[in-house]
Amino acid sequence: MKPVIALIGRPNVGKSTLFNRLTRSRDALVADLPGLTRDRHYGEGRIGERPFLVIDTGGFEPVAKEGILHEMAKQTKQAVAEADVVVFMVDGRQGLTPHDKTITDFLRKSGRSVMLVVNKAEGMKYTSVTADFYELGLGDPYVISAAHGDGVADLVQESLDIAFAQRPPEMDEPENVVKGIKIAIVGRPNVGKSTLVNTLLGEDRVIAFDMPGTTRDSIEIPFERDGKHYSLIDTAGIRRRGKVFEAIEKFSVVKTLQSISEANVVLLLLDAQQDISEQDAHIAGFILESGRALVVGVNKWDGLQSDRRDEIKIDIERKLNFLTFAKFHFISALKSTGIGPLMKSIDAAYAAAMVNLSTPKLTRALIEAVEHQQPKRKGSIRPKLRYAHQGGQNPPIIVIHGNALDAVGDVYKRYLEKHFRETFSLVGTPLRIEMRSGKNPFDKSK
Repeated sequence: MKPVIALIGRPNVGKSTLFNRLTRSRDALVADLPGLTRDRHYGEGRIGERPFLVIDTGGFEPVAKEGILHEMAKQTKQAVAEADVVVFMVDGRQGLTPHDKTITDFLRKSGRSVMLVVNKAEGMKYTSVTADFYELGLGDPYVISAAHGDGVADLVQESLDIAFAQRPPEMDEPENVVKGIKIAIVGRPNVGKSTLVNTLLGEDRVIAFDMPGTTRDSIEIPFERDGKHYSLIDTAGIRRRGKVFEAIEKFSVVKTLQSISEANVVLLLLDAQQDISEQDAHIAGFILESGRALVVGVNKWDGLQSDRRDEIKIDIERKLNFLTFAKFHFISALKSTGIGPLMKSIDAAYAAAMVNLSTPKLTRALIEAVEHQQPKRKGSIRPKLRYAHQGGQNPPIIVIHGNALDAVGDVYKRYLEKHFRETFSLVGTPLRIEMRSGKNPFDKSK
């Protein structure tokens, strides 16, 4: 198994900046704002031939007893429990604080190997930037600049030496992690996305709190269910543009939209206890434009009266009628009802998005569609649809060749799309049709 390094510290000491440098990514949100990270965030790094896992955590408040700070502290304590080495980060420009001493007391009791790291030390002398921190009794501090990369390589080498020294040799074998189907769970704030993630994983992996905007970053988590591998992405809730005021929330929305584009299947979560909003339709429209496979979950379905359930279904049919290709499931993430059929639809949507369709089969389906209903004439010209082949996956693209295809209207394209869907059982994925006309060798107009 790969050694695990956990990054711990009070808010705004540079943990996410170091995480991005170690993983050579931009997976963690970074801004000059304290409290940006809340959940624990895993990433993979490598130095030379030595791979490792690194965990980014939120600002640590070990003594918090309630509220969001308590939930964040639980996530950080879990990261410490999973780590081989804890990198305790402090701010060299602010110096030692009482908060740092409180975290030191917790880490000393944890029994984990701790490396004290003084960040933001660019341009400063070692003796002046480290003097205060010897008071913590954690040995000689390591001085780095996560933003500029100073001292980071030596820090990682030393932490890996410590990790490998305290684990049996048989644990040093490389491990191949299968991520499987990548599922992005998206929706408005407070619809139950994090609760659903925790239900699927069977643990409190991400913070689920009765407050809109709890999740700020997009957290990717691999897991296995019924022998199949998946990778869940818990995302921040997307509000209407006019209601997004905080810089943090703007960053979160960008990360969510990126997660949609990178996913194999998007699970759009709706709140059954609220009316389907214009924002729900906007999110669904973005998913459709991105070409991602889609499954819709209507959460908080438990406890609703039958007349209210009928109202919600009518509301969905009226406002989300452009999602006829997607499966809808009425679930309760909190009580774990409807989760099995939901996962089966995700598997089916992924299979449809990644389907391989042979040219002969597509051409036969095209001929059947034309024989049943030919495209309309445009003046004296009737388009000729001759053969079809597949032009891409996720979403599937069907390329149709023929003559005068510029005259094929949108209505006929929708007819063809419906025919291909029914013929090849393509449920849960958008389908795109492209028309390519052959050149007329007798046309001298050009």
